[in-house]
Amino acid sequence: MEFLPRLPLADWIDAFVDWLKNADFIFDGLTSFIDVILTGLAGAIGILPSWILIIAFTALTFWFAGRKVGLAAFVLIGLLLLDNMGYWEDMVLTLAIVLTAAIISVVVGVPLGIWMAKKQAVEGTLRPVLDFMQTMPAFVYLIPAVAFFGIGEVPGVVASVIFAMPPTIRLTNLGIRQVSTEMIEAADAFGSTAMQKLFKVQLPMAKTTIMAGVNQTIMLSLSMVVIASMIGAGGLGTAVYYAVGRNDVGGGFEAGFAIVILAIILDRLTQSFSEGKD
Repeated sequence: MEFLPRLPLADWIDAFVDWLKNADFIFDGLTSFIDVILTGLAGAIGILPSWILIIAFTALTFWFAGRKVGLAAFVLIGLLLLDNMGYWEDMVLTLAIVLTAAIISVVVGVPLGIWMAKKQAVEGTLRPVLDFMQTMPAFVYLIPAVAFFGIGEVPGVVASVIFAMPPTIRLTNLGIRQVSTEMIEAADAFGSTAMQKLFKVQLPMAKTTIMAGVNQTIMLSLSMVVIASMIGAGGLGTAVYYAVGRNDVGGGFEAGFAIVILAIILDRLTQSFSEGKD
């Protein structure tokens, strides 16, 4: 409709971003905080020899994933192959980025999900925000991440958190709302406080649903880390990115296979944590 004036949405957003850049001390503090977590995780994981981590990952997968020999054998062979192909250091960095993003997403997302479950007004406010976060193309998150946090692993973590947090928030809210009213009434009858009711009734009964959200957050973080290689996040995503640029089918398949191995391990471990006895 040419008779309507063009809405300068892009100009408004650019002006808002320029205004936010005046608060550099906030973004510098967040950068330092995230970098400390990321460096600590990468150092803790990378300090161990690869063969020790291979045995540990295999044992954890076997023990927590229902003691399935086939799955444990796949993890063992896959990690040995990953180490043999020279992707071990990239895998360690990718794992550190994913775990950092997942930890931040859970620490922020679970309380927000609880708040949504407790307050209908909060749910009505946050729901469209979560819809926006999940439907916005993942590549778009790289632009503000670079604008505020520069190039490297930290903006990759920030973009991953924004992209991957909604499932944890949504499923925490859903899990708490699904707790039967009979259980809540029984807790009230025994004189439970609001905090006792939350930590001893609602959260334990919502554990399976919450862990499903955490599982999805980890998987989305892993997918976003690959995309974040475009802004220098490093890890296995960089190998995939370079292979695409060189049209290297074999190299891309190798790096992709390494990501698949890591994804299967994280998926099975997080799923297993929700399958224990309640």
